[in-house]
Amino acid sequence: MPTAVEADLQKKAQSVPPGTFRHTVLLAAKRFKSSWAELGKLLVQVRDEAQYEQWGYESFEAYCLKELHIRKNTALKLTRSFSFLARHEPAEVLKEEDFPQRAPAFEVVEVLADAAERGQLSPSEYRSLRDSIWNPEKPSTEIKKELTERFPRPPPEPAPESLQLRRLAQAARKLASELSGCRRVPSAIAERASALAEEVEELAASVTNA
Repeated sequence: MPTAVEADLQKKAQSVPPGTFRHTVLLAAKRFKSSWAELGKLLVQVRDEAQYEQWGYESFEAYCLKELHIRKNTALKLTRSFSFLARHEPAEVLKEEDFPQRAPAFEVVEVLADAAERGQLSPSEYRSLRDSIWNPEKPSTEIKKELTERFPRPPPEPAPESLQLRRLAQAARKLASELSGCRRVPSAIAERASALAEEVEELAASVTNA
């Protein structure tokens, strides 16, 4: 039985003239899970040519969400991943009829696209990896694990001190509120917690306004 999203896509596809570009994208959205590269390629064209405007949508993101049920972040990943392949593969490869079916797994290309954006992956490095990621016999989970280890994400930058203090102040205030609302907690403890929360809030305010 089709899901609600698949049923909606089918309904919309039936309302659009067959053979039109819009109809083609709707059908590709239905096949998204098994053929991400096909949808990624089409979405790049929709975005770059602003096709969504003539279909009545104010933005590419609105079109993806309202017509295709694809969130902004997913649409970004699809277009970025296909664009990565378009930059690193010969044009004739992308035009081959079976390209969407034999393209590397979405999660694999996503790791490489991220690494390229961070400057960790050069075109020559991609060429050295190509055979392994296009190998249909090697599990995509295994390939993704190897690539993630080879191109690790940098550790996240620590939050600014002002933000850390605001979070601590919120946590202190929440603790003080919960302590004061618990009948088993002596009032002296609740009062000390409230006083501590006030001090942390004042400290956070002073750093923010500095």
